[in-house]
Amino acid sequence: MSDLTGELIDGRYELIRLIASGGMASIYAATDLRLDRQVAVKIMHPHLAQDEQFVSRFIREAKAAAALTHPNIVAVQDQGWNQNGSPAVFIVMELIEGHTLRDYLFEQGSLTPQQALPIIIPVLSALAAAHKIGIVHRDIKPENILIAKDGRIKIADFGLARGALLGTTMTVESSVILGSVSYLSPEQVQRGVADSRSDVYAVGIVLFEILTGQKPFAGDDPIQIAFKHVNDRVPKASSLVPSIPTELDELIYRATSSNPDQRPRDAEEFLTALRDIAEKLDPKRRQLSLELDLPPLPISPVKERKKREMPKSMQTLISKTEQIVAPKREKTASTKAESSPSEQIRIKRKLSKRVKRNRIIAAALVAGLFIIGWTVFVGPGARVVVPSVAGLTVKSASKEFTALGLVTEVKEEVFSEDVAAGKIITSNPAGGGKVKEGGTVTLIVSKGKERYEVPALTGLLPDVAAKQLTDGNLVLGTQTESYSFDIPQGAIISTSPKAGEQVKKDTRVDIVVSKGVEQINANSYVGRSGEQALNELSDAGFDVSPEYVFNEKEMKGIVISQKPEGSQNLPKGSTITLVISKGSEYVSVPNVQNKTATEATRDLQNSDLKVIVKKIGTKKVKTVTNISPKAGTKVKRGSTVTITVG
Repeated sequence: MSDLTGELIDGRYELIRLIASGGMASIYAATDLRLDRQVAVKIMHPHLAQDEQFVSRFIREAKAAAALTHPNIVAVQDQGWNQNGSPAVFIVMELIEGHTLRDYLFEQGSLTPQQALPIIIPVLSALAAAHKIGIVHRDIKPENILIAKDGRIKIADFGLARGALLGTTMTVESSVILGSVSYLSPEQVQRGVADSRSDVYAVGIVLFEILTGQKPFAGDDPIQIAFKHVNDRVPKASSLVPSIPTELDELIYRATSSNPDQRPRDAEEFLTALRDIAEKLDPKRRQLSLELDLPPLPISPVKERKKREMPKSMQTLISKTEQIVAPKREKTASTKAESSPSEQIRIKRKLSKRVKRNRIIAAALVAGLFIIGWTVFVGPGARVVVPSVAGLTVKSASKEFTALGLVTEVKEEVFSEDVAAGKIITSNPAGGGKVKEGGTVTLIVSKGKERYEVPALTGLLPDVAAKQLTDGNLVLGTQTESYSFDIPQGAIISTSPKAGEQVKKDTRVDIVVSKGVEQINANSYVGRSGEQALNELSDAGFDVSPEYVFNEKEMKGIVISQKPEGSQNLPKGSTITLVISKGSEYVSVPNVQNKTATEATRDLQNSDLKVIVKKIGTKKVKTVTNISPKAGTKVKRGSTVTITVG
């Protein structure tokens, strides 16, 4: 989607800057020109605006958040379609200046229970309010939990929410695809069914991640992760961080149960249990949380207050004070009245010096305040608030910083599993921080996911392969052996993953090492059937080459000789030559006298002889009258015999 910065949406909302962009929509900071206030405008990508299902989800988000009034839920203020200018479906929300919980975890890693509970308790408080009116969020994850600059926790993105007030038009497939698979409950993955216990499961996973610094399940693709959520039990957080209190560990383990009936029934029950644990963790200090669980009390009209009667003790104290002060006042007055003119001038001078001194002090204070103000707001001490540029390209961020009079510098590029290559991970100062006017903001830019190519190891020895893998930030895995025709013994046949695949750092690469060519016992078939020898030797893996020769001793089809000789081990695939008898080279001419031409020809051909037929006479039925050579004569197989029929 093209950048719409500067556009006027619905004749009312002027888009100031792009805050974030996702697969479905982009969010802009904007000014509501009608009410002169800062808002956030979420605009659906144009290519999705033609899809009724996505538009329905977009409007569902507005309705879901608008149906809830809670301090920990991002308030929705407007929704509509831009009629003029760029066509757009939009939602107007309160502008939350701050970061997502994902950004916070990226910087902090894991948190202690004392740090984590003030974040999760407001989330559960907001969800409890939603669950009370039958709305289920269905997409709780760190990216949808906002932490404002003033510390307020807000839940955003009710785009997958369902409830009686909202209808149920989303399909099972779309909800599973749109939801974040790392936080989906087993019932959402299997059946696409979600209720308040599904939100409880997601919050349990988020709390697990906050306390341990990692998700319970990892995988190369979403299908693997979803499979683990369905088939594996989420481990106890204490298995990764033993210092987690037992009660908190058991509550998380219960909330992430594969069986929904074993979890807290809704966010309210989860919240109550978590507050009890929070009080036990620090019983001396009254627990304070950022969420407001009670509705605001109605404000009664201001009435004119009656003057209160002063307590007797205070009246007594004042009367005594007046008795002490009054004589002094009288004495001072009488003294002034009786003093001479010269004394009055002296007193006036003293008062003038004091006034002069006070004026000097006041002037010094004003000058000091002026210098401090000039230093902070105009001079070298002036500070510029740094906007959040996480997720933007360096070019876009530089454009924003240049407009503020700041210099941009890429400090380093690092790998990231979450931020795409070329996008900014964080800045220093981070968004919301301050820097001197004309100062430098350093950026940490993502190089994308850290992946390394599996080298081609076929034909190498394992020791050489291990060094290549180490140099390529990979690890040699298990070794298995297999026979090979082509690869010499001790060399690598293949790898898993295969050569050329892109894998994560320190991935284990398993190898298959050659045992050389397999040796097989070749039996001797001399004097046995050539057909049997051909079949059995071929099935054993040998390449059999038969040769057929005449032999006066062996019958036709019998093996005369075998090379190499049988009864020894030979490499599988070796060539074995079999010499097979074609029988005697000579054959006796059969007696076909008085047989018809057809019968005689058949008998002669069966004896491997060629036949020439000569016909004489006028008889209807002709028979053989002469054979040449004569019957009984020995001739070579394939010789020609002439018969005369008449």
